[in-house]
Amino acid sequence: MGSILLVDLAGAVALLLWGLHMVHTGIIRTFGSDLRRFLNYALRNRFSAFAVGLVLTAVLQSSTATALMTTSLAAEGLVGLMPALAIMLGANVGTTLIVQVLSFNIYAASPFLIFAGVVVFKAGKDSRLHDFGRVIIGLGLVVLALHILLELLAPAESAPAMRELLKAATGEPILCILIAGILTWAAHSSVAIVLLVISLAQSQFVTPEAGLALVLGANLGSAINPLFEAGRAGEIAAKRLPIGNLFNRLIGIVLFFPFLGKITAASSSINPALLTSGFHLVFNTVLVLIFIFPLQTIAMLLVRLFPETSHSDDPSLPRYLNENALSAPSIALSDAARETLRIGDQIETMLQQVMAALLTNDKRAVDRVSQMDDIVDRLETAVRLYITKLTRESLGEHEARRAAEIISFAINLEHVGDIIDKNLRETAIKKINKSANFSPEGAREIETLYRRVQENLKLSLGVFMTGDRKSALRLIQEKREVGASERAATTNHLLRLREGRSETMETTSMHVDILRDLKRVHSHICSIAYSYLPQNEDQDGFRGNDVRAVDVVRR
Repeated sequence: MGSILLVDLAGAVALLLWGLHMVHTGIIRTFGSDLRRFLNYALRNRFSAFAVGLVLTAVLQSSTATALMTTSLAAEGLVGLMPALAIMLGANVGTTLIVQVLSFNIYAASPFLIFAGVVVFKAGKDSRLHDFGRVIIGLGLVVLALHILLELLAPAESAPAMRELLKAATGEPILCILIAGILTWAAHSSVAIVLLVISLAQSQFVTPEAGLALVLGANLGSAINPLFEAGRAGEIAAKRLPIGNLFNRLIGIVLFFPFLGKITAASSSINPALLTSGFHLVFNTVLVLIFIFPLQTIAMLLVRLFPETSHSDDPSLPRYLNENALSAPSIALSDAARETLRIGDQIETMLQQVMAALLTNDKRAVDRVSQMDDIVDRLETAVRLYITKLTRESLGEHEARRAAEIISFAINLEHVGDIIDKNLRETAIKKINKSANFSPEGAREIETLYRRVQENLKLSLGVFMTGDRKSALRLIQEKREVGASERAATTNHLLRLREGRSETMETTSMHVDILRDLKRVHSHICSIAYSYLPQNEDQDGFRGNDVRAVDVVRR
C-alpha cells in the first residue's frame, strides 16, 4: 500500500513539473524575443529592474528561467550587473506571488483550463496562438496536480510508514534545507517544490518548523541552477550575477534560520499551509528591503572579486551560441543568426584579402585567406550543430522555417569560403609565382565584378536578418546582372586575346577562372533571397510585377 502511494505521489509531482514546464516553454516560445527586448529596454534603474524581474517571473512561472535569461544577457554585456541583481530580487518575489495564487483551492478551474487550452492549441494556425494554448494547458495541469497531491496525502495521514519516512527525512532543519535545495536544483523549479511543501504542511506530514526550513532550502536551490549554467560558459564574469544571487539567498538563510522555532511557536494558530506560503513571501520581501539599496556596492564588489578575463584570441570559437537558450527557440535562433553574421564578416574579409593577392600580388594576404577559411569551417559546424540541438525540441512552423534558413545560409557561406580558399587563392598563388599581371582592362573588369559581389554580400546579410522581400527581389535581380557582367567581361577578354596582347595571353586562364569563381561566389550569396519569395514564382524567382518592383527599388 505504501509503495503504491509513493508511486502515485511521484506521478503527481511529475505532472506538476510537466505542467510548469509547459507554461514556461509556451510563454518563451510565444513571447521569447519580445521578453528579451523588454529586458534590454526596461532597465532604467534598480526599482524598474526589480519590477521587470517580478513581472517576468510571474509570466514565465519560473525564477530559474528568469535567472538563466538574465545571466545570459549580463554575460553578453547587454544588461549591467546592478540592474541584473535587481531583476533577480524581483524574480524571487515573483515566485512567491505564483505560489500565493496556486496555493488557493482553484481545482474547479482545472478542467476548463485544460479544455480551453486544447481548443486554442488545435485551432491556433499561427505559432503564437498555438503556443499560448500550451500555456493554458500547462496551468490546468498544475492546478490538477496540486489537487491530486492533496487527495493522495489526505488518506496517507493514517499510513505509519509514510509518516515515519517523512519524519526521519525532515527531523533536522539543516537536513530539510539540504533536501529541499537538492530537490529544487534537480527540478529547476522552486515553485514546484514550495507548492509540494505546502501540500505536505497542509496534510501535516511535516512539522511547521520543517516546512519553513524546506522553504529556505527551496530558495537556496533556485539560486544554484544559474550558477551551474554560468559555470559551463567558462567565463568568470558570467558567474558574477548567479554568485550575487546565491549570496543574497545565503544571507537570508543565515538571518532566518535561528528564528524558525520562534516563528512557528508564535504562529501556532495559523493554518500550516498558509504559514508556509506566507513565510516564503516574507523571506523574499525582507531580502529585497535589505539588498535593494546597496546593490551598487555589491555589484562593485563582485566585479572586483571576479574580474573580466580576456576573451580567447581564437576567432574560430563561437561567441553567441548560448546553450542555455536552447529551451527558448526564438532566442536561440537569434543567437544562431548572430553567429552566422560572424561567418559573413569572415567571408567579406576573405574576399578583400584574396582580391588584394590577385590584384597586387600580396603574398601575406594569401596566407591569411587559408587561415580564415579554417575559421569559417569551424563556425559553420558550430552553428549547424547548435541548430540540430534546437530542432530536437518541437518547433513552430515559423521557427522551423527560420532554423532551415540559418543552416542553409551558413552552409552557403561555408561553400563561398571553400571557393575563395580552394580556387581564388590557388589562382592568386599561381599568379604570384609567375609574377604575372593582368591587362589594365582585365584588372578593372575583375575589380568591378568583385566590388559588386562585395556589396551584394552586405545586401544578403541584411536580407538574412530582416527578411525584407524587396531587398530579396533586388538580390535576385543582382544575380542576373552579375551573370551578364561575367559573360560580358569574358567576351571582352577573348577579344583582347584575339588581338594578341601579351599580358592577356599570359593570364588568360587565370582571368576566366577568377570571373567564373566570383560568379559562383555570388550565386551562393544570393541563395538566401529565395527563402523570402513566394514558392509559386518562376525559376528565376520573379513574376512580371516583381521585375518592375525591383526597378523601382533600384531607382
